[in-house]
Amino acid sequence: MTTLSIENVTLTFGGLNALSDVSMTIEPGLITSIIGPNGAGKTSILNCISGFYHPDTGEIKYGGNRLTRALPHQVTKLGIARAFQNLELFRGLSVLDNLMLARHTNLKYNFFQAVIFAGKASRQEAENRAYVEDVIDFMELEPYRKSTVGNLAYGIQKRVEVARALTLGPQLLLLDEPMAGMNIEEKEDIVRFVMDIKKEQKKTIILVEHDLGVVMDISDRIHVLDFGEVIGSGTPQEVAANEKVIEAYIGED
Repeated sequence: MTTLSIENVTLTFGGLNALSDVSMTIEPGLITSIIGPNGAGKTSILNCISGFYHPDTGEIKYGGNRLTRALPHQVTKLGIARAFQNLELFRGLSVLDNLMLARHTNLKYNFFQAVIFAGKASRQEAENRAYVEDVIDFMELEPYRKSTVGNLAYGIQKRVEVARALTLGPQLLLLDEPMAGMNIEEKEDIVRFVMDIKKEQKKTIILVEHDLGVVMDISDRIHVLDFGEVIGSGTPQEVAANEKVIEAYIGED
């Protein structure tokens, strides 16, 4: 398993610092949460890791690979996948079709093999279909596999979004507010799936989430951002006792 290293990353937009000299180490096999007030830079960090933004200065490394100037598809090939806060699903397609499309980067056959659909093409399609079916079972989406995504309840759509990321076969999973807009029961379901992804699938997880109760319950490590700067890092207990975090995030004087 691989460590993600973020070293002295600064990101600016028109002179405004979204991130200022941010450093974090994401240890493999753990749930690491990134928290902070709105506009603190949480999603900017995920965008830098996943290749949507490129930092002005600093380094992001995943094992021996430098991600600082990598493109999103290159990051995905290294075993990093992301579930977005704003659902990145094809609303007019079924759950199964959405997940099968996510596996297209794993198809290695050529045009001729695709036309005759035999040998390598049919074998890879069968392997990808089996992989997708395993993800559907794991995320308990069997009742919805043929349903049009746009017709599903919001909480189920968010679960499909996590499943879409899992279908890419990552070792590092980036979850951007997977519980936003959910009711208590839906949040409990997602928490259970996140814990199972860590324990059963042995994934490393970076979680951006506003629900402090959830973060404190399931995180192994927490990094706190405020105005683009890291103001606290450590275990949930250490972060909860940090005076800077209390002042900036919890709101106590």
